[in-house]
Parts: sequence; C-alpha cells; structure tokens
Amino acid sequence: MFLLAAVLLLQSAAEPPVDWDKEFGVEEKVRDPVTGEFPIEPYVRDNHNAGAKPFEGSAMADAFGGREGIRRIADRTVDLSEADARIAAIFASHDMVRLKRTLFEQFCYILNAGCDYSGRDMAASHKDLGVQTRDMNALVENLQQAMREQGVAFSAQNRFLSKLAPMSRDVITR
Repeated sequence: MFLLAAVLLLQSAAEPPVDWDKEFGVEEKVRDPVTGEFPIEPYVRDNHNAGAKPFEGSAMADAFGGREGIRRIADRTVDLSEADARIAAIFASHDMVRLKRTLFEQFCYILNAGCDYSGRDMAASHKDLGVQTRDMNALVENLQQAMREQGVAFSAQNRFLSKLAPMSRDVITR
C-alpha cells in the first residue's frame, strides 16, 4: 500500500502542470506599471464623452468637497457597487483602477471642478454589459449612499443626479 502511494506521488510530481491559458491561447493581461490599468484599444478622447455638460461656476464642486471629495465619492460608489450582490457580477471582470479614475474624471468634469474626462462615451463603455433598469437603480442607490457619507446636501445630490439621469438611455441595454 505504501509502495503504491509512493509511486503515485512520484508520477504526479514528474508531470509538469498544464498551463491552460497557454494551451488555449489566452494572453495574460499585464497592467501598466505607471497607471496600474490594463491596456485597452485606442478611442477618441473628448469631454463630450462624459455624457453631460458641466455645471456653471464652482458651487457644485464646492458642495461635493472639491476634487478630493469627488474622488472619495467616485471611489466609494465603485466599492459599494463591487460589494453589492445585485450588481457585483457586472463589475467582476472589469479594470477597477480605470473605472475609479474615469468615474472620478466624469464626476469632476460634470461638477466643474477643473477636470477633463478621458473615458469612452457612455454607449461604448456599457455596450456589452447587459445593464438593466434595476442594475442602474442599484448603482444610483450606491452613489446616493456615497454622497450622503461625504455630507453632500440633498439638493446638490438631486441636481447632480438630474445631470446623470439622461445617460441611462446609453447605459441600459436590455
């Protein structure tokens, strides 16, 4: 019995493990050493891709705590959405580093806090995600929670959400 177990251990140790990614031609994604993001196909960068025109003046940016407050809200929205059982699957295979950066840029641009948006347009960004109305509602709930946690006044939250709402036409695909 011991001899059989020893032979089986030696046989399995002698065979190298199968690299299934190589076997099926799957290329390993490597993050950019500077940004930490995965590379993507080129696209035209334009502030119009943000999906809404920015607010006038600095009042909205101030209401959101400036760039740092906006960054915390964007990051928290993504973190809440990743942890939200209702929509976590949508985020599972995405580059969260890029998503947090571009969501911050989008919010910062729309709130007129002096940022440019470098992400894709909403239709292209969400094309193959299969987002439904209930998914969008869950995301908005997470954004509202992030804004509450940051102390953004309810009236400012509503003004911001009213800028974002029309984008749902390009995001909801089923």
